[in-house]
Amino acid sequence: MRTFRSRTTVLAATATAALALTLTACGGGDEGSDAKSAGSASGGSASSSSTGTDKGTSSGTGTGASTSNGSGTGTGKGTSGDDGAAKASAGDAGSKAAPLCTTKDVNISAANRGGPPYTHIVLTAKNTSGHSCTMNGFPQVQFLESHKENVPAVAKSKPAAPVVLSAGAPAYALVKLSDGGKEEATEPVTAFSVMLQGGSGQAAVKAPGGSGIAVDPAKWATGYWTPELRNGADDF
Repeated sequence: MRTFRSRTTVLAATATAALALTLTACGGGDEGSDAKSAGSASGGSASSSSTGTDKGTSSGTGTGASTSNGSGTGTGKGTSGDDGAAKASAGDAGSKAAPLCTTKDVNISAANRGGPPYTHIVLTAKNTSGHSCTMNGFPQVQFLESHKENVPAVAKSKPAAPVVLSAGAPAYALVKLSDGGKEEATEPVTAFSVMLQGGSGQAAVKAPGGSGIAVDPAKWATGYWTPELRNGADDF
């Protein structure tokens, strides 16, 4: 009987120890799962926050990026105050046309066009100002003291665009004096005046030839200023 009781005691102790080991193992497994779950949740949150993209406007021209993980794809574009002012100034300068020529800006001379009978003269206005200027419209010519009106212009000689003369460049205008007939009521002219449309001043121009020119108020006409003397459009 004593031997049986001792074996029972040993078995009970062995079972108790085994149960303790089993409980310890179970407890350790739960703590590992909890830690792993917490780590996964934390990693997911960090990953989610790192994918956000910030976009903004910088104060300078260029491309920039800013994200929470340093690898974002945001683009920032802008124009600095200095760059904007420079571009505005350049735009204003480019949009301003050359000022109108005045009689102080150009030297106007006259020459016969063709041979006798001299029915036309050519006016040449050379820019002597040292800067660009615009020859506006047609020359306002007055030949006679008895006829104060300007010589009328011929519309078909008007150029398609304003004539801008660079420094030293010439402009031309063809002026009709008469039909060259013997029966015309012409008057002699040795000098005449020219004004520029929109420009100030009046130029005194010497008539070509030793004896001057003969003009007929019923026939005279003038062409517009052009950068070259055109034989087609200016024939009238």
